[in-house]
Amino acid sequence: MEYEVRFYFSKKKLENIISKLKGIKELKMNERSYEKTLQYDHPNSNMSFYSKDIDGRFRIRVTKSSSNSKCKISWKKRLSNTTKTDVNKEEEVELNINYEEYDNLMFLINNVLKMKFIESYERYRTTFENDEVEISVDEYPFGIALEIENKSKDKDASLIVRKWTDILGLNIDSAYRLSWDDKYSSLCKEQNIKQYKEVSFDLPMPEIKD
Repeated sequence: MEYEVRFYFSKKKLENIISKLKGIKELKMNERSYEKTLQYDHPNSNMSFYSKDIDGRFRIRVTKSSSNSKCKISWKKRLSNTTKTDVNKEEEVELNINYEEYDNLMFLINNVLKMKFIESYERYRTTFENDEVEISVDEYPFGIALEIENKSKDKDASLIVRKWTDILGLNIDSAYRLSWDDKYSSLCKEQNIKQYKEVSFDLPMPEIKD
């Protein structure tokens, strides 16, 4: 089970966010990496992951940094009680795949399982962590997301998330409760900008504004 909260900011806030996190001695900063995530749906529309009954995301993600390349499959599902508290509680299952097997994986997904491609997005991610929390700073083409996720195995997960939200001086009531694609879609509608299936840095994008 995953416990997290997420906040969005304009791109111009990136430097201040990174600087603030660097100043917290309890956190270790990891190297910045590039990520591309592809999202797929069940091949049978009657079992769509995007239905209200399921409301899940099946994702294939490639991560590249100066030191290594990784690939993983993940499943993330909002639960019926996800938004009943101020911390998101979601089902999440992850499976790491050898990066060299990526092409074979995609062949199986597209040609054997015939899953439906829904959308993709790219971003740059920098993480800060210790034994109880992972804080991710995600640079999307449309803005910055800051995610606070519990990592503790023996402490109250919700309390950990609230604790670090307070440390960063954020109001947990201002957290965005839905997925990145919901945020992107709402921005496109608000700013009358074409919505693409592939959210990338080389396409016209909406922007989160202060």
